[in-house]
Amino acid sequence: MKATFKYILALFLSLTFITACDEGFDEINTNKVDPTSLAPSLILNKAIIATTYLDGVSTLGMLCYNFGIVQQVITPYGSSLSGGNYNQLNNANSPLVWVNFYRNVIKQLVAVTEQTKDDPLSKNIYHAARIWKAYAFMILTDTYGDVPYFDAGKGYISEEIRPKYDPQEAIYKDILKELEEASAALDAAQPAVTTDILYGGDVARWKKLGYSLMLRAGMRLTKVDATTAKSYVAKAVAGGVFASNADNSVIRHTSLYNNFIANHLAAREKTNFYLAAPFVNYLKDNNDPRLPVFAVRYVGAKGGPEQSGDRASSDPKVQIGMPMGYNDVTINSVLAENGVVSLWDFTQINLTTVLKLDAPEFHITYAQVQLLLAEAAVRGWVTGEAADYYAKGIRANLEQMSLYDPKATIKEDAILAYLKVHPLETAKALEQINTQYWVATFLDGNESWANFRRSGFPALKKNPYPGSEIKEDFIRRMPYPDSEIVVNLQNVNDANTRQGPNDLNTRIWWDKK
Repeated sequence: MKATFKYILALFLSLTFITACDEGFDEINTNKVDPTSLAPSLILNKAIIATTYLDGVSTLGMLCYNFGIVQQVITPYGSSLSGGNYNQLNNANSPLVWVNFYRNVIKQLVAVTEQTKDDPLSKNIYHAARIWKAYAFMILTDTYGDVPYFDAGKGYISEEIRPKYDPQEAIYKDILKELEEASAALDAAQPAVTTDILYGGDVARWKKLGYSLMLRAGMRLTKVDATTAKSYVAKAVAGGVFASNADNSVIRHTSLYNNFIANHLAAREKTNFYLAAPFVNYLKDNNDPRLPVFAVRYVGAKGGPEQSGDRASSDPKVQIGMPMGYNDVTINSVLAENGVVSLWDFTQINLTTVLKLDAPEFHITYAQVQLLLAEAAVRGWVTGEAADYYAKGIRANLEQMSLYDPKATIKEDAILAYLKVHPLETAKALEQINTQYWVATFLDGNESWANFRRSGFPALKKNPYPGSEIKEDFIRRMPYPDSEIVVNLQNVNDANTRQGPNDLNTRIWWDKK
């Protein structure tokens, strides 16, 4: 009997202890610091940040293709760095825009729009997300052509894991519609979203961003649909585009949150990338005051360790761009004729100005807007003198240099002198405007490459590399990633049937000969 009593007592005490231990269990085991959800405004910020060169891998893709195709930045090295420098397909670098945008940017933007579309208190976040989504899809479709658009980003929402590819024509028409509707619908009467990373909730500036992107998107169609292009250019101007450099869409960096291109070229790729001869020669031949801001040469360097501060010079007279068409072996055959002692002696991007670790990165600028308006004026699509827009665009970009660093400021007398000797000439207007656009989009490889294909300027010569894999003079698009061929083959095949072979030669819809 005693044994039974002891057993019952022990069981009772055990149950009491367990019950006591269970009290407050949920509260104790709930993480009160780690959020279970994010405010839509913060998700939008994340998408904006991810759109700019997200990490070192994405940056490498841009350096290896876009910058090399437009002959601004080049590397003589192959292997993991090959791409536009050799006019070859590099399956590691060509899909990087796709991977970053669909896995990060588009997923986040679709999440924001789904969360806010029916919430009247989140009206401005919703429309800002629509504007940024239009911008992000411009980059995607300009890079690959037909892409998943209407069904994109819905994997978590509606389990759409094999989205169909939409024709680029349909994508651009919807992008223009979205920019028009969203820009008009932004409401200045609503409380400002102060966490907004671009404009701090300034609705007027978001409207200008939307209409400025509409101008850019409209001008993309100059070769394929001039009527639509003219219509939307007029709507953009009527809505109100950027009015000064204060309106620029820009990501700012700090010593802790670095400019990724700067970080990349200051570290593992420091000795690998150089300013290309066509870019340096254009700036040098025209006494362009931006050359010392963009460029530095480690004069006489015979190796990476000799690229030291005591050799660094931004003097325009000593800058020598790396010629196109060579690898790290064949480049040695032209060192003497170029006036350098080694490949490490060619001009590089200036890491103390435009590529400081805390240098800003621009998405679209007042300078670019003015140059697009100059072309629109040449075409008779907007009122005003093309020469005035042209001069304002050049001035704006020259003044923009001070936003990289105070020591990069171009003085007023230098600006006036440059403008005086570079007036717009009617017979060469389109070439002059779009060549200046090439300079004004330096370090924005997506836009430089897109406008080069659209306009045909600057008048670059074909990269003469003997191992080229392209039939065209220049790479026209990036092929779809192998991962898409594995998981979404039917839709890839449908796009290829409609658009053309899945290679570097196929022109996208708006890029007509």
